[in-house]
Amino acid sequence: MQNYTKEVKQFVEDHATGITLVVAAGVGLVALRRWLAGGVCRSKVRLDGKTVLITGANTGIGKETAVDLATRGARVILACRDMTRANTAADEIRQRSGNGNVVIKMLDLASLQSVRNLAKDILENEERLDILINNAGVMMCPKWRTEDGFEMQFGVNHLGHFLLTNCLLDLLKKSAPSRIVNVSSLAHEKGEIYFDDINLDKDYCPQKSYRQSKLANVLFSQELAARLEGTGVTVYSLHPGVIRTELGRHFWPTIPLWKRIIFQPLLLLIKSPWEGAQTTIYCAVEESLEKTSGLYYSDCAPKEAAPQGHDAATAKKLWDVSASMVGLA
Repeated sequence: MQNYTKEVKQFVEDHATGITLVVAAGVGLVALRRWLAGGVCRSKVRLDGKTVLITGANTGIGKETAVDLATRGARVILACRDMTRANTAADEIRQRSGNGNVVIKMLDLASLQSVRNLAKDILENEERLDILINNAGVMMCPKWRTEDGFEMQFGVNHLGHFLLTNCLLDLLKKSAPSRIVNVSSLAHEKGEIYFDDINLDKDYCPQKSYRQSKLANVLFSQELAARLEGTGVTVYSLHPGVIRTELGRHFWPTIPLWKRIIFQPLLLLIKSPWEGAQTTIYCAVEESLEKTSGLYYSDCAPKEAAPQGHDAATAKKLWDVSASMVGLA
């Protein structure tokens, strides 16, 4: 044992610089990982007797959000396109939360008729709706069209949620104080609303389309908050962070193989779905936000949206264009 101790001591003395560098690098990586994890929602508020609807809640941050809110006692409605995966997710959420009051509803945001069908179901069968979380989305897909002929990312990420929210407003007002949470992205900072080519038929680019749809989320939240002032319904938009989820399934294969190999270890540093869900949960339950509406959040704290996300005239114009596109009076 003494010889072993001496050998270890000698090794440390001979390689002191290298060991110091390795330890420093390890501590630095741990600190970086903790910083990238972002904020955590600390609210302990209960949601017994409350009803929550989350779109796209069968995977990723939507599912983690559902687990948290179900754990708080809410009735949680998972609005999903794939019923098989939704059933599997609902079973997991019930088990993890200990709350059996988790139900699934069919919703395909690429179909306005599907959106209207869900809204009709909710209005006819739910007595209240306390929290609506517009979480589902598609990211950087090819030039696809929705059932109604809209560009897919703008149609799913913005128009589908725009219609769903408007259809459910009366129930949200009846249930006030209630909240609407729109999951946007940091990508809105490079976004622009192309009113002259809203479906990007002349110049389609996956990134350009995604940025437009995420800016639309922020502008929609701003205009909606203004229209709902005094009703007891508050609105929030947010950036969840860069997260290890299925959202990037269309984007990742487009990256050259050599870049994917280099980036692979870095994926361990980005947020997990649980960490990515924290700002959504914060906006849904944090008591201090009860009188606040229309702001943008990141890492469980207010953040200044890009200048184009504060443009009231653009927000109003987007509302009018969107209402016309989905057939709202």
